[in-house]
Amino acid sequence: MTPDAAHRQTARLLTGFERIFFSIGFALLTIWGAKRLESIVFSRAAFAEFQANQTTKASGTGAAPHRVPPISAMNFVSWPSLSGKVDAPLAVLRIPRIHLVVPVFNGTDGATLNRGVGRIIGTARLGERGNLAIAGHRDGFFRGLKDVAQGDVIELVRPGKSDLYVIDRIQIVSPKDVSVLNSTATPSLTLVTCFPFYFVGGAPQRYVVTASLRGSNNPDAASPIHGHTKPTTQPGE
Repeated sequence: MTPDAAHRQTARLLTGFERIFFSIGFALLTIWGAKRLESIVFSRAAFAEFQANQTTKASGTGAAPHRVPPISAMNFVSWPSLSGKVDAPLAVLRIPRIHLVVPVFNGTDGATLNRGVGRIIGTARLGERGNLAIAGHRDGFFRGLKDVAQGDVIELVRPGKSDLYVIDRIQIVSPKDVSVLNSTATPSLTLVTCFPFYFVGGAPQRYVVTASLRGSNNPDAASPIHGHTKPTTQPGE
């Protein structure tokens, strides 16, 4: 084979590889775009359903529904699956510091966390005393947790009531350290996501934000908690 023929053959091979890699990249980009679009659609639908439920319940009691920011203010960065049924949201979680407004569902399966954040089964239910733990994806709705700080306010809006929490502690623990989910004597909220935030692949640690209940906008609720106790946690393994 002459040098020119060898050069032409090499050029054809390189062109073929470029086309293959371009096709793979385009396919991955298309899948990503479809998933993000689905995330936006399902999240908006969940948000609208929550607002409709609030309005319906409020009209039956004569009370005005507690308003949350418009849908356009929501953070929709997520990685949803293209299948799976998700129940109606239990509440809406707001963190003003990071401009996050996201629906809260019951459970932490893949379909749920791809459309919002989810209550970790086995922890306190909404409205109960104890430790309510909520999980979310680090490359989705909970990426902004990297920018929160002690003293920041978290609002949990549920039908007829808005509970206000203040962040007490931020820690990084091992996935095996489930002590962060332990029940607490006072109402508390624990947000959990994977860490490091920009780690490629399965993240080896968990980023945990713990907050204490400070009050509620419901006049029939118990008196707001003015003092707070930090939940006891053990260092990560």
